Amino acid sequence: MFLCFGCSVKIKYTLWTDCETLLRVGVIGMGNMGQLHFLNLLHIKNVKVVAVADKSKKNRKMAESYHVAAYDDYTQLLKSEELDAAVISLPNFLREDSISQAAEKGLDLFVDKPIARSFEEAKRIEEKVEKEGVRMMTGVNYRYYDCVQKLKDILDDGRLGDVVFATADLVINGPLGHGRVPTPVPEWWLSKEQAGGGALLDLGYHLIDLMNWMFGDLQIEYSWLGYRYNLPVEDGAMVVLRSGKSNVNCCVNAGWFSKTVFPNFNFRVNLHGTVGYKSTDNFSPKNLRVHAIKAASNNLLRRITGKKLKYLSYTYYYHSFFHILELFCDAIQNDMELPISLKEEIDVIKIIDDIYKHTEAGLSA
Repeated sequence: MFLCFGCSVKIKYTLWTDCETLLRVGVIGMGNMGQLHFLNLLHIKNVKVVAVADKSKKNRKMAESYHVAAYDDYTQLLKSEELDAAVISLPNFLREDSISQAAEKGLDLFVDKPIARSFEEAKRIEEKVEKEGVRMMTGVNYRYYDCVQKLKDILDDGRLGDVVFATADLVINGPLGHGRVPTPVPEWWLSKEQAGGGALLDLGYHLIDLMNWMFGDLQIEYSWLGYRYNLPVEDGAMVVLRSGKSNVNCCVNAGWFSKTVFPNFNFRVNLHGTVGYKSTDNFSPKNLRVHAIKAASNNLLRRITGKKLKYLSYTYYYHSFFHILELFCDAIQNDMELPISLKEEIDVIKIIDDIYKHTEAGLSA
């Protein structure tokens, strides 16, 4: 069962076992994101999910239903199984240890964002990955939203002229929301020590990554963190950045304070240039329900005509999770350069870490 904006949808998956050179992958962490990665891996050609690890017996049941070995301890998984790569989807405070152990086994790594809770922790991870000679890629799937890809193409083609202002917004309910069945928010989400931060690190990470990817060399001009709900971590953030590379002024707004109900999704990137203006809203579906029907119909035609299906395309936004993981697996299998470098993500963590330090010191920049 796969969860999409409050809708429960059944998806049929195919296990790839008919190839002699399968990429053997382990999934470490089988929470919501880990389960999504697990199911997506089952659909990626020439990939075999060998085993998963999660403390929760309930979470392990999904893997067991596909006859995949399931461990309650990722250390034991790494000791027991022969793997080529690992997908790590654990709470933030377990990232460094799990990455270190997997790297010591010589595994290439796909890791959920954020890669670390702080710049210092990120640098230790970078040093470990380089020391062990493995490759690591972060799951910044927002780059692969269809609307973002189209906007980036227009930017790269110069059709907007010189971009002067760029804004990026992502305001939803974060961990404070729930689906049809209410569930408690795990304690670590609201712990500064265990999570590393709130809405800025969780959602703002995606937005800052997009701005850095589009414009590069970002410097903090102004930052504000909000605590509307009096939580130990921020539930809102506004950051103004300036690109030293392209002189673009970027404004990022991230928040956990707004209730999001399907089919609405409060995300957009706006670019204002000397020749024109474009937004991801220009390329996003006006109605996600209508889009789902059209995408499902297109996939049916693809199946009938023998063409490759575009998995999760009916969800629009969730296809990006499949696509970025597919790119990672393809790069590892074919010994190609990873499409997202570790250095890029270290830069993003550095910016976020500086924002927290400036705010704690009572500074605006």
